[in-house]
Amino acid sequence: MILGIGVDLCHIPRVARLATNPRFAARILSPAEHTIFASLPAPHHSRFLAVRWAIKESAYKALYPTYRLHWKDLTFLAKNNNKPILQPSPNTCKGVTLHASVSHDGEYVFATVVAEHLSPTL
Repeated sequence: MILGIGVDLCHIPRVARLATNPRFAARILSPAEHTIFASLPAPHHSRFLAVRWAIKESAYKALYPTYRLHWKDLTFLAKNNNKPILQPSPNTCKGVTLHASVSHDGEYVFATVVAEHLSPTL
């Protein structure tokens, strides 16, 4: 059963301004994402953060009001050319599969999340 669909459009320069606060990345990234972020060269930080912002906003929109997640409850991983993975923290939304897609062009990131509950009843 589809719980919801969420979309978000994020302007990378806006995230770059927010990221001037050193606590911004720590506030929105899961521990696994923060490890990856710390290993990236500085010019890639804004886009990395914008992708995570957009995908997590999309997930929130897809899951609300059935589930209320926090930024760090979700981890978005996109390795090589494989399908991106949006993984909720254990016990945050059991029985839910999140399907994610992200596209970026120039200064914009667009994200879509479909939240699917594996059983027909909540």
